[in-house]
Parts: sequence; structure tokens; C-alpha cells
Amino acid sequence: MATFRKRNAKWQAIVRHKSFGTLAKTFPSKLLAQQWSREQELRLANGSFGKFLPDGVDLKELLIKYRDTVTPQNRGQAAEHRRINRLLSDPISTTQISQLSSQLLANFRDRRLKDGVRASQYDLVIIRHCIKVAIGEWGLLLESNPADRITLPPSPKPRERRLKQFEFDRLKAASKRTTNQNVWPVVMFAIETGMRRGEILSLKWESICFDSQIASLAHTKNGSSRNVPLSSRALCVLSEQRERGTALPFPINDNAFRLAWDRLLARAGITDLRFHDLRHEAISRFFEQGLSIAEVAAISGHKDPRMLFRYTHLDAIQIAKKLR
Repeated sequence: MATFRKRNAKWQAIVRHKSFGTLAKTFPSKLLAQQWSREQELRLANGSFGKFLPDGVDLKELLIKYRDTVTPQNRGQAAEHRRINRLLSDPISTTQISQLSSQLLANFRDRRLKDGVRASQYDLVIIRHCIKVAIGEWGLLLESNPADRITLPPSPKPRERRLKQFEFDRLKAASKRTTNQNVWPVVMFAIETGMRRGEILSLKWESICFDSQIASLAHTKNGSSRNVPLSSRALCVLSEQRERGTALPFPINDNAFRLAWDRLLARAGITDLRFHDLRHEAISRFFEQGLSIAEVAAISGHKDPRMLFRYTHLDAIQIAKKLR
């Protein structure tokens, strides 16, 4: 049986069960409270109490729960948080789960392709995993995941973009007109180490050993820790940052740096250059300097040499010099 109590001109309905615990909700009127309690008692009778019914929850509610409970446990949580917030403003999120068909998701996929293949892929992966978690752990009463029947758009051809010398010079000149003193040091450090943006921005001073010339990364994209050897230029960048007395080697958060990077590109008049291309540039330079596959993999953190070669596009002129 449900119990009711009036609190500050509102009515609270409380439904208790020895196996499922207590469920309570507040309503503006006693009539609504009674109606809700009857629905919960009916759920107790048919075994659906405490579970999500497909016709009683929309995708938005599940995505919010996923964002607040699952995303904080993931690496790259800041980027995933942004993607989910964007999804919450998309019309697809207002769809009831019972109406979320594979056809609707396919239409959503094709619409998101206008913003890029990666955008479409990431959104579908998030939706698919969100529903999977809801079915397996949150009690969503759904026989199958409609996102499982959707074909993800094929990944684009691996980028072969490298940083040209004139682009480096223009970036350096443009950096002198920026108010944020951390932007150019991050760019230089990325070129010298091949580290990812998140790895650089999460560095702490205790992770740097100037004597052994090593930066220790406890958490990386592939889940393994690694030690990155530091070139003389990388050490110089860190020394200059230390002289400034900053709390972190690069005291700027991910979102602020993304915005600053976009402004830097605009000032330099450079298009089609991503920050991740600097990792590509660094790895290619390592090979051009004569490092072996195993040595470069130790620096970059790649476990599969095939993935490593996706980043590697050597300069034919440099190779020709070696042949001579």
C-alpha cells in the first residue's frame, strides 16, 4: 500500500516493498500522487517496479543518467561530456525509447554526417552503449538495442597531414600576438614529444624528471602507463614554464586550449591543420632521425605497429639524403 503526506502545499507519495525498497515522488496535488502510486503498485504486480519502461522514458533521460554516472569513469570524459550535451539538444533525444527504431537512428546518422564522419560515429557509439548499459544495469525493459542494427559510417582515410616549415613559422609569429602564454609551449612540446593534447595538459611537475629527461604518464589512451624521453627542446620548454612558477607544466584546461588553438590558426591563416597532426609530425620526425619501430612505439605508446604506420609519412627528401 502507498502512503501519502502533505508537505509545503504539495503531496508526497511513498511506495514501499520489502524486496525493491522505497520509491517516493512529490506532486502538486493528491490526485496526481494517488494516480502515480497506483501505477507503481501495478508495476509491483507485473514485475516491472523499479525498472525503466520503454514507453515511460525518453533517450534524453537515459543520456543524462549515462553522462552523470558512466562518463566520469571514462578516459576522455571531458570530450564525451560535451558530445552528450550536444546530443541532449538534438531532436533525437526527445524520442521515447519505445519509438526509437533503427530507421530513426539511421536518419539521425545520415543527418549527422553533414557535420563529419567522426561526429556521426561518436554519437551513435554513445547512444548504443547508453542503451546497452540501461538494459543490462538500469533495468530498461527492452528486448533488443535498436542501435545494434545500425551500420556505422566508414572511417575516413587516415590523415597524411604534416606541418610544413612555413606553417611552423607563421604559427610561431601568430603566437606572439596571443594573450595566453601557454599556447605556444604546448604546441612546441607536442612537436618534440608526440604526446596527445590530453596527456600534455594533464602533466604534473612530479611526473617530470629533469635528470633522467623523462616524462612519466600514468594514464594514457590505451590504458597503459609509459615514460616519454624528452629532447633538449622539450626540456627547454619545461624549464621556461618552471621559471614562470606555474602550478602545472601547462596550466590550461582542455576547452580553453581548443579555443586558443582555433584562434591561433586563424591568426596564422592556416586551414586544415588539427592539433593531433602535430603528433603525426613528431612521430614522422622520429623515424626520419633514424629511430627504430620499437623505439618510436615506446615513445608514442602504440602497441600495434600497423597503427603506428598510420601516423608515419616520411619526407622523401630526407630519405634521399640518407641514400646519398
